[in-house]
Amino acid sequence: MPTHRIDAGPDTAHWGWFSARATPVVTVDSGDTVIITSVSGTPEVMPPDEMTVRPELLAIHDKVERKLPGHILTGPVAVRGAMPGDVLEVRILDVALADDWGYTITRPLAGALPLEVGRTLIHTAIDQTAGTGRLPWGTELKMAPFFGVMGVAPPDDWGMISTIQPRAHGGNLDNKELVAGTTLFLPVMAEGALFSCGDGHGVQGDGEVCVTAVETGLTGTFELHLHKGLGWDYPRAVTPDHLMTMGMHADLDTAAQDALRRMVDWITDLSDLTRDEALMLISLSGDVRVTQLVNEQKGSHVMMSKAILATLPGAKPAL
Repeated sequence: MPTHRIDAGPDTAHWGWFSARATPVVTVDSGDTVIITSVSGTPEVMPPDEMTVRPELLAIHDKVERKLPGHILTGPVAVRGAMPGDVLEVRILDVALADDWGYTITRPLAGALPLEVGRTLIHTAIDQTAGTGRLPWGTELKMAPFFGVMGVAPPDDWGMISTIQPRAHGGNLDNKELVAGTTLFLPVMAEGALFSCGDGHGVQGDGEVCVTAVETGLTGTFELHLHKGLGWDYPRAVTPDHLMTMGMHADLDTAAQDALRRMVDWITDLSDLTRDEALMLISLSGDVRVTQLVNEQKGSHVMMSKAILATLPGAKPAL
């Protein structure tokens, strides 16, 4: 199948927003591969001179309007034939570090402890070959890069929305499980689907508690597949070893309950278990995790082992 490449730049970036009326950068067929580069960082967080700032980031600062508070995204990619009610399967084939630096910030009134932090900015030196990052005080972290934002356009009647809050269209999921080798499923809400990504993270812990990860530029390789009639109306994912459901809500308890309810639904769809039995199985062998605490709409995700699901009576494949 064809491969398309979209490099971040003033003609391919949109800053802070999703919209069903966005003009696609490219239109692809289901099954095509798309290579997308991303950039991260406002002018206020640029690194010291010994680190390299790609000229495309500076060009975006100069030429792209930040229409809403939020992230610099590359795209959107339209998928030919995609219509509301379909599901877009995003196979994340590869995620590569694109910069030799990343940044992390705290700021008052943000993060999981909004009244207990000041304004602090640090830069992490990234060794792209080794896949590591060195913090200013010397701690070295193994990078596990993923895109914090992957989403399709919202319904047209939502208008233009910020990239900050994750919602049913995906967006700012900040889910550290979505590394290379995983697959994300997004409900199509507008003609063409209009997939965009950005907010590259070099590494992040569950919760993203200070409001940022190691924010950096990435290159992602995605294979996009369109599904008709699948009926999934909320983001979910498949990792090499697990099925994952998600919930996003201003109340973390509600987000966790929503993610849990969706996993119960999935297990009963894939097996002969009752809902009570599915809930017991999750209680015994599943994991309910905090995705992030900092995007107004908090996130929770539930992980269930594929190996365990394969042993269930009447077990069927996930897709």
